[in-house]
Amino acid sequence: METNNKSRLDREAIAMRVAQELPDGACVNLGIGIPSLVSQYVPEGRSVTYQSENGVLNYGPLTTESDIQDPDYINAGGQFLVPIPGMSFFHLADSFVMIRGGHIDVTVLGAFQVSEKGDIANWRIPGRITGNIGGAMDLVAGAKKVIVAMEHVDKDQNPKILRTCTYPLTGQKCVSLIITDLAVIEVTHEGLLLKEIAPGWTFDELQNLTDARLIKPHGLQVISL
Repeated sequence: METNNKSRLDREAIAMRVAQELPDGACVNLGIGIPSLVSQYVPEGRSVTYQSENGVLNYGPLTTESDIQDPDYINAGGQFLVPIPGMSFFHLADSFVMIRGGHIDVTVLGAFQVSEKGDIANWRIPGRITGNIGGAMDLVAGAKKVIVAMEHVDKDQNPKILRTCTYPLTGQKCVSLIITDLAVIEVTHEGLLLKEIAPGWTFDELQNLTDARLIKPHGLQVISL
């Protein structure tokens, strides 16, 4: 979206930027929403094995309208997957053994809120009757690295990156990297280090949309896809 010469990354662009963070040979779990798009954009020549908590390992990208959509080939969000050689299926319990056993290198999750300490809230909004725990609580505890992919503010323009989360927590001090439509932010012991910013935006403008204090680097880079 373009406003006053300022660019916000769309959902696909956020996923594309996240894909750059996945190391070659990694076993990766992708959450529902923006994270599920990441498999479409892994850089050429890089091999990533995807795991889904509903019991699928080593699947391809999401299907398109021209692909065969088989209800047996779905991820945890119910999206159709392209089958690839070596794709395997197993019981839900075995999938969580992988997660809880520390065999997932990276998980990419959406979030309602993230705190400056790396806490994440992504399963329930207070006031709503239902929430959706899913596998996120296991993933933030068991994965070696947690990346959050989300919009920088909510639909009411309230900051989603806060000093302290006000929603029920999914996990504490577990997020390593936050990638939004406006920024790439690393969670460090000193606080939130701004590494990259969307085109046309200034540090002060971004800080005004962020409740938590951002650390300004010596050389602030523009997000590159």
